[in-house]
Amino acid sequence: MARFARWYGSGPLHLLVLIASFALTGYALVRLFAVQPWEVAIWFVGAAILHDLILLPLYSLADLSALSVLRHRAADGPTVPWINHLRVPAFLSGLLLLVWFPFVLRLAAPYPGDTGLSDSMYLGRWLAITGVLFAASAVAFAMRLRRVRRLGRSDKNRPAAEHGAAP
Repeated sequence: MARFARWYGSGPLHLLVLIASFALTGYALVRLFAVQPWEVAIWFVGAAILHDLILLPLYSLADLSALSVLRHRAADGPTVPWINHLRVPAFLSGLLLLVWFPFVLRLAAPYPGDTGLSDSMYLGRWLAITGVLFAASAVAFAMRLRRVRRLGRSDKNRPAAEHGAAP
């Protein structure tokens, strides 16, 4: 088992799940290409171009901007890694917007006629979900900061012998 992990880089379960995910993806591609080959090919090329040439530079710039603006803090306090508490809700909110943007921006003209439902609720719901994601992330960050501060306070109250220092 150790030899396999050294050769592959992970355990056999990881390899099995990876093979299964590639098999499922291949099956889905075969089924899609059988029905609409040109549309699928155009979609893949368009998605690659959209992501690599437009979205990646945009969210890399936003990430670097957040790091440069928010990195100036007092050095004497406890430090908690904070950037992922911004990245995760922003990613999830952006993903929801990417999936539902025709409805959020009211660009889906045939939607109300086809379903009988209004598309006016999507913007408010997307904003509410975004707010909940950032609020939950802020609560998780506050709890981590509180735990680190509490541990830092208890370390200061311990005698030096408990820290391994010689008396």
